Amino acid sequence: MNHNPKQYYPPMHTAEHILNQTMVRLYGKGRSFSNHIEKKKSKCDYKNFVSNLSEEELIKIESLVNAEIEKNHDVREEFIDRDEAEQKFNLNNLPEEAGEKIRLIKIGDYDTCPCSGVHVKNTSEIGKFKIVSSSFDNDVLRIRFKLIES
Repeated sequence: MNHNPKQYYPPMHTAEHILNQTMVRLYGKGRSFSNHIEKKKSKCDYKNFVSNLSEEELIKIESLVNAEIEKNHDVREEFIDRDEAEQKFNLNNLPEEAGEKIRLIKIGDYDTCPCSGVHVKNTSEIGKFKIVSSSFDNDVLRIRFKLIES
């Protein structure tokens, strides 16, 4: 078991999970393959896009993420065997030392994802999600975002 979780800013890290699930639901291209999570501003990179998103698409994503945050979902952890996790999830982003019991983070019934990072206990602790900008380069869509305390 990993006893040294990534020390991301919990509200931002939890918002990143909600953004990833929103992107999966809207575009079906998978979660971000790379991200940088900081307290002030964060970014997620997505593969298999052919262009940048329109202003309307960004507004829709932002609105859907905020709608999930406003549902005050409980954020829980659960552990499952690695074999079961490998059948259900992509474990490529987990650290090597994750071990045989994989930690899942569940955000209400909206998202479940293997993760070693720290999270809020409830989405009411996140604040408002705001997309700062997006860009597209070499088949990679980058979304930059921040949180505004509510």
